[in-house]
Amino acid sequence: MNPDLNKLQPYPFQKLAALYSEVTPNPAYRAISLHIGEPKHATPQFIKDTLTANLGGLANYPTTAGSDALRGSIAGWLQHRYGLPVLDVKTQVLPVNGSREALFAFAQAVVNRTRDNPVVICPNPFYQIYEGAALLAGATPHFLNTLPENNYALNFDQLPQDVWQRAQLIYVCSPGNPTGRVMPLAEWKALFEMADHYGFVIASDECYSEIYFGEDKPLGALQAAQQLGRSNYKNLVVFSSLSKRSNVPGMRSGFVAGDAKVLEKFTLYRTYHGCAMNPAVQAASAAAWQDEEHVAENRRLYAEKFSRVIEILKPVLPVTLPDAGFYLWLRVPVADTTFAQHLYRDYNVSVLPGSFLAREAHGTNPGTGFVRIALVAELNETLEAAQRIVNFSRKLLDVSC
Repeated sequence: MNPDLNKLQPYPFQKLAALYSEVTPNPAYRAISLHIGEPKHATPQFIKDTLTANLGGLANYPTTAGSDALRGSIAGWLQHRYGLPVLDVKTQVLPVNGSREALFAFAQAVVNRTRDNPVVICPNPFYQIYEGAALLAGATPHFLNTLPENNYALNFDQLPQDVWQRAQLIYVCSPGNPTGRVMPLAEWKALFEMADHYGFVIASDECYSEIYFGEDKPLGALQAAQQLGRSNYKNLVVFSSLSKRSNVPGMRSGFVAGDAKVLEKFTLYRTYHGCAMNPAVQAASAAAWQDEEHVAENRRLYAEKFSRVIEILKPVLPVTLPDAGFYLWLRVPVADTTFAQHLYRDYNVSVLPGSFLAREAHGTNPGTGFVRIALVAELNETLEAAQRIVNFSRKLLDVSC
């Protein structure tokens, strides 16, 4: 067996299951799950109709590059959403079976194992796929702690020059998971300059880009590159998905786009990987990328939940509205594992300890003392969970006083 498999840590939800196994939830309350980022809003009917109308495509082998219609709809969406010039749909856009699969596979294609001790950089806390992808590509993950006192910005000075010299890939996530922070143009500029200097590739995870509040759309990596005169998107690839935008996590549909030279090699890798998208899913995906009405309604539902949940929580807990995404990254008054376990035990609400989403780096685990709350359930259930969290937190505060 591949010895690098032994380097993988238990997934956060495995850790959570072990934490919960030590207690029994209060049977007086129905279970409410806010620990996993799985969209619960209804899948739009037109997407389901398009999917079933194209089941005849199951009789054909799909191509790795996907259909012209799908690539064209993705390119059109990118151009409209981010104000980009026309993209080459044959070289700058590639459909993938969800961003998770592609984020993992990308490291396998990018990392050059023959170079001495290759490095992959990750934000911390982070989506755990980044670390697993790095380890199984034969690289060493190094972490950039994103901290509240620095507004969760990427502080490149945390890593010494010899680490950056060995860096081949950096994962960034904007809007961030779990913080919801959107990277500003100045931070992108600094990152692009680092990539030019050290020669690493940037993988920008943007799967939460369409869940935002108000009129200001989150800045995307390709958009930032274009504004900074980097129209060839050198060493930059973005990853996006329909899962959160269109409430179709089970359809496993997304795309990568950016540097044509990098995508050429990634496409070669995927040809052997055998991960072409189902033709019926391709047709449904093309329809989804061309429609914005359902996305606006999705945003409205999340905005209402965030507004009302924050109103419930703020008298007791230090809660703020994130830039985007569907998570609250909430500082809690006791150890994050204790908070999650006892909330589950006493009120049957599940949230994810922040320390499970991070690693010890630079002398600290930056997720410690936080929990991630996914506001994915329907409104009334989410509000009920928020009130239970308030009741639980008041008990904690009363005890501490």
